[in-house]
Amino acid sequence: MFNNNKMNKMKKYKSILMSGLVGSLLVFSGCREDFADINSNPSDVTKAEPSYLFAQAVINFEPSGYTYWFYNAAMTYKWGQMGVPTTGFTSTYTETTATGDQGGKYLDVLKYANDLKNIRSNMTAEESAKYANMAACLDVLTVYLGIFDSDMYGDRPFTEACMARYGGTLTPKYDKIEDLYTLWLKMLDESVTTLTTSTNQTFPTTQDVVYNGNAAKWAKLANSLKLKIAVRLLVQNKAKALEIASAVANASCGVLDGKDDDFLFNKATSVTADDGDKVYHWSNGFLDATAASQRVMDFMIKNQDPRVRFFYQKNQWNSKVVQAFFDAGKAVPAFVLNNIEYTEANGKKTFVKWKGLGEPWVRYYGLPVEMDAQYDTSKGDYFDFSNRFKLTNERAAYMPYSMFQQEMIIGRYNFTLPTVPGDPVIQDTEDRPWYGMYMSTAEVNLYLAEFKLLGASLPNSAASYFNKALQTSVEEYDRLASLNKIPYYGTTYNYDPNEKAIDLKGGEVAAMMANADYQLTGNKSSDLEKVYLQELLHFTLFPCDQFVTVRRSGFPKEGSALIKWENFGTVVPNNKIPRRFEVSAPSPTDLMYKILTDAYAAQGFTPGSNQEGALLNSERVWQDKGAPQFGSGAGAN
Repeated sequence: MFNNNKMNKMKKYKSILMSGLVGSLLVFSGCREDFADINSNPSDVTKAEPSYLFAQAVINFEPSGYTYWFYNAAMTYKWGQMGVPTTGFTSTYTETTATGDQGGKYLDVLKYANDLKNIRSNMTAEESAKYANMAACLDVLTVYLGIFDSDMYGDRPFTEACMARYGGTLTPKYDKIEDLYTLWLKMLDESVTTLTTSTNQTFPTTQDVVYNGNAAKWAKLANSLKLKIAVRLLVQNKAKALEIASAVANASCGVLDGKDDDFLFNKATSVTADDGDKVYHWSNGFLDATAASQRVMDFMIKNQDPRVRFFYQKNQWNSKVVQAFFDAGKAVPAFVLNNIEYTEANGKKTFVKWKGLGEPWVRYYGLPVEMDAQYDTSKGDYFDFSNRFKLTNERAAYMPYSMFQQEMIIGRYNFTLPTVPGDPVIQDTEDRPWYGMYMSTAEVNLYLAEFKLLGASLPNSAASYFNKALQTSVEEYDRLASLNKIPYYGTTYNYDPNEKAIDLKGGEVAAMMANADYQLTGNKSSDLEKVYLQELLHFTLFPCDQFVTVRRSGFPKEGSALIKWENFGTVVPNNKIPRRFEVSAPSPTDLMYKILTDAYAAQGFTPGSNQEGALLNSERVWQDKGAPQFGSGAGAN
């Protein structure tokens, strides 16, 4: 379906079942839709079990699969300077590549939601009412994915989508995103009402792997989800956004509040005959050319933020590797050496202990953000490590910086411990069911802190929301790391006596929150920056949400004393960094040609491939129009 070569500019096509269990087929990508290929199945969908449709919708709920992480994330991390290409920033870093797994993910749930509506329409009113909660939950999942899909593409077919089987059109219209936000808010309000008032429900517990049939928790999720829309409305209608936030915070159903409420689950615990990805997410490698940002990493280490251990992998320089380089008389990366206490006698160095915060903190480093840093000889230890840091030609070089933590995203990953040549190979090859976190107490409270600072009428102070967000974010990611059993969680593999496990330790959250950078002071401007930066950190494993936050806030900010935005000047000015993905020019033979052409024109998009960053910066999705430029730190004041 697609070429794995990252230089390939062709867009990945995604086949999407449009209506029913095996209904009409759409060929859809994030940037190009071809509604010409239609397959139908004469099976009677009205005989399907509602619980089956519900279970399939939950199983198909997927905001970010393999191609999203392979393509989309690699672009948005570097465009927002929250990740750095392993080859460093160059003048070409704003180029787009292939995209995937975004733009039509909502259809994977919407089709089942529409099937359920059709089934209920053929029931008596009394029987149909028993499935109201089921339908409400599917609406919640659909809205979540709709927000995700529209973030980088704007307008989407929605009101007429996935209805061809039931007398609708094969060429659904594009709905404007501003209208969809209104519709989605209405759907969420109705879901809350249904979930908090419906009685005598046939509501699955076994099939509901999210909340085990707990309608009250689904209602909290629906209410909380409105905040994701509200923050995206801030630029276009601040008053409306503040109104939504106030209603959410004061709603009787509540918001996500604690680990038992968090939208965190795994879809299955055993592999079925057809699809192990439902258990493990997927197994392909990803982000192999994107590393942690030095500025983000330094900020987190400085403030003793335990999440650094859950977001990123340790580098490969444990104390035994260090000592092996000492014994061989070979250089150790300068920034690693700065964190080592050692003795030296007769020209030989002996490792004594790690300096500063010690293990595991000293095992995390990011790559420099500056333009063309890879050509700076003083930074060669970062970018030339493959030539500099080998013990033998048979063994690959030891990576001195940190990559993103793979097992927080996938369940099938073989981790090989960095060992000295001649020592036993130590591997963790166990495949484990993958747990994903999609919305949490921390995210809710970060939004509420932001809205309070912007003037929303909320019951608590910005500081109280902020503090709760920080604490729960760390605890949530520690829990997720435990569930996914990432490398070094709960073990040191009995290899290096100086190795430390990465589990959250008692007192670490308090130590982090005692730092001035993690405290609100009552100064609106500086407090907003701290809130936005914490949103960015919390969204480290949510590249789309993170990029949307960069885009709408203007943070990181140029000249900041916290996490600084790097202005690349005339090489790549801020106004030449993309703010959305490309849309491909539709073929005149497509049944959707006129609809697509008109939809792109209505949004002010120029379709085409290999477009310049300046075009993708100026031709913005509706929710981004008028938002501050990258690095400005203007926010929504």
